Formats: sequence, C-alpha cells, structure tokens
Amino acid sequence: MPRDTPPDAPRDTQPAAFLGVEASLSGRRWVGPGLEVDRRAEALAQRTGLPRPLAQVLARRGVAPDEADAFLAPALRDLLPDPMSLRDMGPAAERFLAALKHRERIAVFGDYDVDGGASSALVICWLRAMGHDATLYIPDRIDEGYGPNVPAMEELARRHDLIICVDCGTLSHAPVAAAEGADVIILDHHLGGETLPACVAVVNPNRQDEDGTLAHLCAAGVVFLLLVEVNRRLRLDGVRGPDLMAMLDLVALATVADVAPLIGVNRALVRQGLKVMARRARPGLVALGDVARMEAAPTAHHLGFLLGPRVNAGGRIGKADLGARLLCCTDPAEAASIAERLDALNTERRELEGQVRAAALEQAQERGVDGPLAWAAGEGWHPGVVGIVAARLKEATGRPAVVIGFDGDDGKGSGRSVGSIDLGAAVQRLAAEGLIGKGGGHKMAAGLSLTRAQLAPAMERLGALLARQGAGQGGPADLSLDAAMMPGAATPELIERIEEAGPFGMGAQAPRFAFPDCAVHSARRVGATHLKVSFSDGMGPRLDAIAFGAFDGPLGPALEGHGGRRFHLAGRLEINHWGGRARPQLMLEDAAPA
Repeated sequence: MPRDTPPDAPRDTQPAAFLGVEASLSGRRWVGPGLEVDRRAEALAQRTGLPRPLAQVLARRGVAPDEADAFLAPALRDLLPDPMSLRDMGPAAERFLAALKHRERIAVFGDYDVDGGASSALVICWLRAMGHDATLYIPDRIDEGYGPNVPAMEELARRHDLIICVDCGTLSHAPVAAAEGADVIILDHHLGGETLPACVAVVNPNRQDEDGTLAHLCAAGVVFLLLVEVNRRLRLDGVRGPDLMAMLDLVALATVADVAPLIGVNRALVRQGLKVMARRARPGLVALGDVARMEAAPTAHHLGFLLGPRVNAGGRIGKADLGARLLCCTDPAEAASIAERLDALNTERRELEGQVRAAALEQAQERGVDGPLAWAAGEGWHPGVVGIVAARLKEATGRPAVVIGFDGDDGKGSGRSVGSIDLGAAVQRLAAEGLIGKGGGHKMAAGLSLTRAQLAPAMERLGALLARQGAGQGGPADLSLDAAMMPGAATPELIERIEEAGPFGMGAQAPRFAFPDCAVHSARRVGATHLKVSFSDGMGPRLDAIAFGAFDGPLGPALEGHGGRRFHLAGRLEINHWGGRARPQLMLEDAAPA
C-alpha cells in the first residue's frame, strides 16, 4: 500500500508542513497527504463520482478506483480466511464436536476482559443453540490473576470432560497439566512461547510456528473461526448449525475493545457486527447500551468507549464474571440488573483511575518522559485500573507505558504500546530472562508480575529492549491530516459518506481534516477540562467543535482567550445526534495560529 513519507524519514527530507504548521499549539508538525496522494484522489473522484474528501481518504489508504466499491462495502465471505489455515484447528473442531455429540460436560475458562467475556459468550451461546449447556469460569483478577491456574483447572477437571480456554492459556503449561482427566482446547491470540501446553489443541495465530497472516485477530475472532469450521463439518453431516452471522456483534465488540487493528477480515467483522448490534437482539448489549445512554446507531467509538469499559468493569474491580454473564444473558430483566451493576462499577472504576492516573503521571514526569519507556509504580494501586492508567500515560507521553500496583512486596502491572513497538514480545523476554515473575501479552498490550527488588532492573531492561525497536525517538508525533476542508462543506451527508471508509480505530486511523484560517466565534469551558468552540471561515455557516481535555494542555487556554485571532483547526468529523436532530461536529484535536 502506498505511503507518503516513511515514519522514520529525517525531518529535512519530509515535504513541507501542511498549512505551514511546523509546531502547533500541542507542539506537533502537521503532515498532509502530499502531491501523489492528491493526484490519486483526483483520479479516484473523477472515475467513481465519490465526494472529494472521501476520495482523499481512500487515496491515502492506497485504494485504487477499481477497488473503491469493494473497500467501501467489504464482504465477509470474500475476506474470511479458511479456518483450517490455523494450526490445530482440525483437532480442536473434531474434539469440540465429539463433546457435543456425546453430551459431555464442557467448561469454558475465559479471561476477565471484554475479549475473554465475548469469546466465552460465543462458545456458550453456540452450545446453547444446540441444546447443550456449558459451565462458565472467569478467574478473579485479584485472587487468581490472569489465565488458568492450577487449583481452578484441577477443580474444573474433576467435574468436566472438556475445558475450553479462551483468550488465555497459551503459556499455562502447569495449569493445563493439572487438568487431569479432562481434555483441554486453547483458543487464544497472545504471544506463544517456544513450547506449548500439552493438550488437544492450541489454536492461536500468534504461535511461534504460525506465519503471522492472522496475527491481528483477537481471541473472539479465533473462536469465531472455530465455530465456522464446526458449522461446516455439521453441514457435511446434514446438520444445520447456529446462525453465526447473528453472533458477530460479540466479535465486533471484542475486536474493538481489545484494540485489534481494523484491517482485513477484522474490518469486515466489525462492520457486519455493528449492523447486527443495531438490531438490538442481544438482551445484554441492549441493556448495556440503554444504561450507557447510547442513543445513536452503534459505532466503533461506542464499542470502545461506552460498552467496552462497562463490560470490563466487573473484571477490573467487581465480580469477574459479570461481563461474560451479561453477554450470555437471554432474560431482559436479568440483563438490565447486570448492566446497572456494571455501570455502577464503571463509575467507581473511573474514580479509582483518576486517583492513580494523577499520581502515575506526576511520578513519570519526575522520572522523565523523554526516554523509550514511561513507567510508574505505587503501593495500593488497584490492579484493575493500572492498564487504563498505562493507556493514559502512553497517550500523554507518546511512549510505551507500564503502570504497576504493589501490595506489599508483590506487584502486578500492565503496559500499553505505541505504533510499531511490540511491547508483548519485550515483556515476554523479561520473563524468559528471569527479570520478572511472569509476563506476556501481544504487540499493543502486556501484563506482568514482579517483586519490588525486580522493579528497577526490570524497567531499565525493558526500556533498553524497547529502545532497540525505536521507542522514544523524536518529540510529539506528527499530526497526519487527510485534507483541508471548508467548515460549510462538513455536512451530515458528507460525514456519513466518509464513515463508509470505516470503521476506524487501531490500524485504521480515523480521517482528520484541517480547517484553514478560521475565526473563533465562541469558546467556552465545559466541565473541568473540556472546550466547546464555534468557528467559521467567514464564507459559510459556522461549525461546532468540542475538544476533550483541552485545558489539560495549551489548546484550551489559547482558544478560550483567542482575542480575535484566527486559527487553523484540525480534528475528526462526527455527527452529533441531539434533540432529534443530526448536526455536524468537529472533534477538535489541535490548532495553530493562522
């Protein structure tokens, strides 16, 4: 796929800054599409009749004119890989069907996050549709930690014939061995080690002996492929399996919430899953959307920022299985009750997160955030929020970040990565070198446990490993922009067309547009840190904008006290549904004096 400028190109070889913005209010250089992309966009617009801003977005993503229709309406049947391309898929499907045929006792052991809950729900709902019940087991984050543990697996093995581990298990050699008397299938996506647990099957696109073609799948995607293969085998025997398309809402939720890249089949899974979710057929997601006051049709943003955090809340600070139970729920009254509990837990989680975030950011800044790794550790920091705080620290510093909470001498931490930096592999290397108790994950996120004595040397070594990958080079990341636009052109109709190039998220950056030389007509603070703005170029209607967290940096004060100065404004367009009306709105991310 064509690129404008390699991300590691020296600054003096890069094209001129877009609109001449070398250093915006947030200190970023604005980078535009370049002449070649402009030429491709012009050709695409002429040959397809698509609006120029949409053509600009497609051209920047390397979409040719004859590929535009297929890109804007991706067909899952064309993009879905052959499940049998994954190692161990055959034995996994065969053993799964044998358990169904012989009415064996099945347990589903899932992780306590959204991906684990959705993966568990996929298996349980599929079996339920076939008239077979399964036991759900989600470990407690505090008491049991991540993944299978020996006592839980021993107990499940005493009462079940088959244990299916979803979103976990790839590194769980001892716990899997402890499941004597029961067979184990692992459906996972976390990085594998040199050896795999001894069990019936480990289906994982991130096994070391996989080619990486499907490495972008989350665990729910892997589970979905298993069910596709199982349904195929049932059809060969003349048996009709459950409707898998109706289960894509769960796959979409997990894919977005687990920050899997929205490329290839993931993009098609999420697009179709959003359509399924819009039908409001799953009681758990209906109840959760209602309690989250989700008034518009679901989008990837809703999955990542409204629904996902609430599903996660039970595993973070409450009862670990609440999220999975909600997603499996068939009774609307029970679903409403669980959703309300999760919403309350999410509010509590935000309060805990705020306390830890402030302390972690202060500590990291005192230590210095110009290196390859930003990290912080503190006594009593709740293990359920350190991952979210790590994400906030990553956003604030532009570096991979790790946040660790200690309870006495024992620490549990979580990390989040940026760009092409593989944090999971680096943390797994620490564990292999004996610098931490255990750790692993995937490219963008990782977990670890260690002692106080291990903290300093482990973080030093982790920083060195990440530096080898290029972490910490340069200042604030450039702001990549797709095109310039007049405020009056940003209509709801155009925004809906641009959304056809989505969904947007990890690996598929939402289009960002610049609005040159605009007058700020009003700018007022909303809440403690947010800013609402109304602006125009003087030749058309005004456009409203909102900038979240604007007063955490220079953006809010500069625009609030604009004094009549004109600005270039940049951000993402969305439709604001309010009072039964649809209005265009800019999610303002940056600005620069015109």
